Amino acid sequence: MKVIAIGRNYAEHAKELNNPIPIIPVIFMKPDTAVLKDNKPFYYPEFSTDIHHEIEIVLKVCKEGKHISEKFAANYYDEIGLGVDFTARDIQSRHKEKGLPWELAKAFDNSAPVSKFIPKSRFENLYNLNFKLDVNDKTIQAGNTSNLLFSFEALISFVSQYVTLKKGDLIFTGTPQGVGSVKIGDHLAGYLEGEKLLDFYVR
Repeated sequence: MKVIAIGRNYAEHAKELNNPIPIIPVIFMKPDTAVLKDNKPFYYPEFSTDIHHEIEIVLKVCKEGKHISEKFAANYYDEIGLGVDFTARDIQSRHKEKGLPWELAKAFDNSAPVSKFIPKSRFENLYNLNFKLDVNDKTIQAGNTSNLLFSFEALISFVSQYVTLKKGDLIFTGTPQGVGSVKIGDHLAGYLEGEKLLDFYVR
């Protein structure tokens, strides 16, 4: 299982980090050791002093595929959930300044908490889904999938031209504006269409 993540897939988030709005998807990956399940606590790593939360809709790939046409891409995921792409922003900034890869800032252990997954058939319109992240009972990030720059199907098709997708792979589809730092003791709760799917603490 691998985690494929999409950067800058909501225009306002790209703007808040002073990044250009992409014309093709921005892709990075996390290893399976990044995945944190069952609302277990996230332990703040010693190598960073500026860990940021990024709430995202996550797709679970349901069958193997490569060179997938966008018109068939919907057949390659059948469940969705929520995830947090934890980012060591201080490390990322240093690496971006030097033109280096982001992996140390994005791929560290437990940097990808994920919720349970829900059949996508439960939702009337996948492109009008509200999701949000509350930190200490205050809404910090709120997004709607109508604002995606690249659709779920476009992402699956694009990624599959380069990397074979396998059953169980997770695709983090991008975060809306409002990213910010977390600190030890924070309580994070993620909601999809009003249902709480993430509920964990930073330790």
